[in-house]
Amino acid sequence: MSDGRKAQPLETDRTTPFDPPAELRNRPPLSRLAYPDGHVGWVATGYTVTRAILADPRFSTRRELLHQPVGRERAHQRPTPAEPGIFPHMDPPDHTRYRRLLGRHFGARRVAELTPAIRRYTARTLDEMADGGSPADLVTSFAMPVAALVICELLGVPAGDRHVIQAATSVMNDLDSTPEQTAGAVLSITGTVRGLLARLRAGTGPPDDGVLAHAVASGDLSDDELTNLGMVLLATGHLPTSSMLALGTFALLTDPDQRARLPADPELAGPAVEELLRYLSILQFDVRRTALADVEIGGQVIAAGETVVLALPVANRDPAHFPGQDRLDLDRSAAGHLAFGHGIHQCLGQHLARAELRIALTALFERFPDLRLAVPAAEVPTRDRMAVYGVDRLPVAWGTAQADRSSGR
Repeated sequence: MSDGRKAQPLETDRTTPFDPPAELRNRPPLSRLAYPDGHVGWVATGYTVTRAILADPRFSTRRELLHQPVGRERAHQRPTPAEPGIFPHMDPPDHTRYRRLLGRHFGARRVAELTPAIRRYTARTLDEMADGGSPADLVTSFAMPVAALVICELLGVPAGDRHVIQAATSVMNDLDSTPEQTAGAVLSITGTVRGLLARLRAGTGPPDDGVLAHAVASGDLSDDELTNLGMVLLATGHLPTSSMLALGTFALLTDPDQRARLPADPELAGPAVEELLRYLSILQFDVRRTALADVEIGGQVIAAGETVVLALPVANRDPAHFPGQDRLDLDRSAAGHLAFGHGIHQCLGQHLARAELRIALTALFERFPDLRLAVPAAEVPTRDRMAVYGVDRLPVAWGTAQADRSSGR
């Protein structure tokens, strides 16, 4: 069964920084999509259809089966099967084995244990930001350092390596990066992880309470598995959180009414963070599945071998599930949003990301109650072409108006 529309390429350009591309929002819940390599697949934009596909074991995340919807440099490079340890691009039982090994390190109990460290890193970073003076770039002075410090703490990676990880992660998530650039970024991270593993095996590494130290001690994984696992966790545990922290701040700074509703207590900020996650949904177009068999869903038949892009930002604006969907409303119950996915591949680090956002956003506005944009909102550069949406820079100011004058406003 066809949806009656000619397959169109994926639209990535946004007319406003917080709303998904208009063309995608005007599509039916499931429609044909033209991929750069000539493949004709699908894009899911409706909440119900998207959630159903995410939960259906007849759809695969295996890398070699997926077609790339954006970025011509990568689209014509047919991917190879995921290397050992790259579990997000594996199906059960391999995926299950890795998730089971990692689960307790990312569960609610472990995140609760990490809460004092998250608060400490947040306070330290805010001190450094204040010492640097107004104006400042919130991305480099706050969002990225906090996210990098926390994931390094969890994994047991020395904080001194965070700059290497930040740079490489940005390249890996840019769909316009060339294969050579992407390979170089992967090598940068894997080299960092291999160095840490060697120190752990030699007994000269950091304290043994990190994920990687526990994985080494278990003896269950090979060096290649450990290296790839470390690369995945560093990449997925750093850029999405820092992007969400910066973009969430941007959204609040442009909406004073909602900014005023952000609770001062991070323990009460949970619902507000859930609404920001729903409203912004930074995983743009790299959440994909390929049908392993013919599947009828949403009144359409997705044939075996066809790839579906799951447009989470659009699904989370489905008016049938979230009335008033285009309004940021921190008082809303955003329960059931798909910002972290759904099903067996739901984000492993969701508890950690939620804790970081609650603590960091609350502390940021408590420390700088008069925080404001240092440039017009239209001048803030966004990452329309990156798999993880966000802003490249977020110039902010606080204190006297002198800061704004010095930035050229």
